[in-house]
Amino acid sequence: MPDTAPDRVTAAVMIIGDEILSGRTQDTNLRDIARYLAVHGVDLAEARTVPDVHEEIVAALNALRARYDYVITTGGIGPTHDDITADAVAAAFGVELYENEEIIALLKARSGLELNAARRRMARVPEGGELVRNPVSGPPGFMIGNVFVLAGVPSIMRGMLEDVGHRLKGGAVTVSRTVRVEGSGEGVIAAPLEAVAKAHRDMSLGSYPFFGDAGYGSNLVLRGRDPVELAAVVDELIAALKGAGIESVTEIETA
Repeated sequence: MPDTAPDRVTAAVMIIGDEILSGRTQDTNLRDIARYLAVHGVDLAEARTVPDVHEEIVAALNALRARYDYVITTGGIGPTHDDITADAVAAAFGVELYENEEIIALLKARSGLELNAARRRMARVPEGGELVRNPVSGPPGFMIGNVFVLAGVPSIMRGMLEDVGHRLKGGAVTVSRTVRVEGSGEGVIAAPLEAVAKAHRDMSLGSYPFFGDAGYGSNLVLRGRDPVELAAVVDELIAALKGAGIESVTEIETA
């Protein structure tokens, strides 16, 4: 069973692919998934990038699906020999793969071609899996247990996400607010920030420094589930910073 607080719903992302680890391809899916999950009241608690190695995918997936409420994988569901995600997911769940006739028909309709062995690889789904609609191109993804298996191509992955949200049992949506400190480094703000963080351990407080031609400072981001409590902690933090002699402290609108 996932090890989480009863009012918190969590997820992990598993990014699969040698091309990500080699640096040849820059991943943007993690950002998009995190933002999507947040809207549905699901906290992204961990992300892992694993190579195209069967045993490593199986081990990582089993660890993550036992720990979190949901796991989303990206990559490795194409037609080439190194697209082994479906095989690994089936092995992790101890089930067989089968050729899904719905996917076969969809691929034929989209390509207008007779499917060769490589294209038919994309129609394999673990027994017990449910399809995740792909409105962009290519085959659908699938869901089995608490695991969603999506494409690695960002535009296709984002399309598939739209068929994920309604399947999530989300918790309370996390709200964030930002306090901007200008002209003071993290060494100055560390003590008041730590004091407030220790007083509110159920809330997330992070410091994100910035540097540029216009000056330097830090954006202090506070995250919590109770908007009223969050507003009070923002006021407490601003007061603590000003009490430490930091003058340029303002709350800024969070996108």
